[in-house]
Amino acid sequence: MSFNLSELNEKIQKESVFVKNVQQEMAKSIVGQDVMIERLIIGLLCNGHILLEGVPGLAKSLTVSSLANVLNATFRRIQFTPDLLPADLIGTLIYNQKTGSFETKKGPIFSNLILADEINRSPAKVQSALLEAMQERQVSIGETTHLLDDPFLVLATQNPIEQEGTYPLPEAQVDRFMLKVIIDYPNKTEELEIMKRMANTVRKPILSPVVTIDELKNARKVVNDIYVDEKIHKYIIDLIFATRTPEEYNLDDLKDLISTGASPRASINLAIASKAKAFIQGRGYVTPEDIRDIIKDIMRHRILLTFEAEAEEVTSEEIIQRIVDTVEVP
Repeated sequence: MSFNLSELNEKIQKESVFVKNVQQEMAKSIVGQDVMIERLIIGLLCNGHILLEGVPGLAKSLTVSSLANVLNATFRRIQFTPDLLPADLIGTLIYNQKTGSFETKKGPIFSNLILADEINRSPAKVQSALLEAMQERQVSIGETTHLLDDPFLVLATQNPIEQEGTYPLPEAQVDRFMLKVIIDYPNKTEELEIMKRMANTVRKPILSPVVTIDELKNARKVVNDIYVDEKIHKYIIDLIFATRTPEEYNLDDLKDLISTGASPRASINLAIASKAKAFIQGRGYVTPEDIRDIIKDIMRHRILLTFEAEAEEVTSEEIIQRIVDTVEVP
């Protein structure tokens, strides 16, 4: 196995070179936010959608559009508002008077990267239309079903403040997002650099494509080849089951704080995301550190808290950290 693993490491290091190229090119327009950029790359590699949460002005939209430029992919930004209709998203049938027939007018969802800005500002029908497309990767307009582009990645944003007039996503729908990433403020050094770059009227830097869609698809296949030991698989299962039956892991005090534990999507996504994390680091095998690094983004939106937890101001991140600190590492 050691020879094969060495061979695999060499292959991964060769195939993952484009990741550093993407990060370096995006650094021309994005200061800091390394974690957000890495999580977006993980989403691309795993074919998984991402929910970004952070206050306005943290470069969420700029980062997504920069990623589309670097990937040479089609990109659409959709501003979700209370008056948005499903047809505005997926498209509709238009009657052509010349031909006397209906023609399909495709909506902005037919793109590689979709930025669903402030997804919680649109009503349930629009959210459902988007989430159905995310799940099925196809859209029905009239009697015809249209396959969406590949890659197809939805990056939705939520504003944690100003909750008036919003329509919070139901828990079952939030579960369809592979990752929920919390975006924080930049540090002083980063904000100083942002201010110097942006406080001018000069044309902003133009990013060049550094990876093709075909290269991305090939990288996805390589990610599947990354080795995951059976002990790592069991470690993932233990972490997930600790959210459902914490008393079995000497976490009795969490039983009254967790209303619903993580779903099977959590274990699936944790396994594939840890592979992508290893790929980004040029490694042909998954380590427990890969799992511990990505677990909060996978699980923070999949653990439902009780009223008691909310009363005590306990967060899902704190619960995840307790589980990670307690469950035995292989």
